Amino acid sequence: MLSAVLNSETAIGVSIRIMNEFVAMRHFLANNAALFERMNAVELKQLAYQKSTDEKFDKVFRYIEDHAESEQKVFFAGQIYDAFSLITSIIRKAYTDIILIDGYVDVDTLNILAKKNADVHVRIYTYANTKLTSADAANFNAQYPSLTIKKTQLFHDRFLILDGSTAYHIGASIKDAGKKCFGISLIEDPDLVTELLNRLKNV
Repeated sequence: MLSAVLNSETAIGVSIRIMNEFVAMRHFLANNAALFERMNAVELKQLAYQKSTDEKFDKVFRYIEDHAESEQKVFFAGQIYDAFSLITSIIRKAYTDIILIDGYVDVDTLNILAKKNADVHVRIYTYANTKLTSADAANFNAQYPSLTIKKTQLFHDRFLILDGSTAYHIGASIKDAGKKCFGISLIEDPDLVTELLNRLKNV
């Protein structure tokens, strides 16, 4: 700034050197424009690769999380907390809906289902003489909507179906999990899951 206002040989020399530097910088940018474009392209590719890699890792982590427990599990009498922990972890995997087929449900069953994620709809198919009352269901819906209960004698065994695609066969009512020896198994055949859902359409 001083070189622009001072009237001396030094100031004039500084002004000339400044202009020369700007000219040199301009020539450098012009001569290396292609290099900068390639560097920019490499950076964009790196960002795209990083995004793709992050997405792949997210998929891997989600898979590990969703398959943390074994496909088959047996609990022995007295392992009440372990059984409760596994069942609640399965229930929390549902994102849209849970179907529980269990002939013997009560308030304890609802206490377990209350561990579900928010906005997950629950349907229970149970026997007509179930101990679960309309008041129990209403109280549950007041805090953990939404729950519907249907009565059927169609099933003997217990099943837990998540999001219309993942199903488990459970050897005991979930309210009694761990009180006696029982097992939980993931149903691997998707056709069997579809057949279960089709049977429910007639209830």
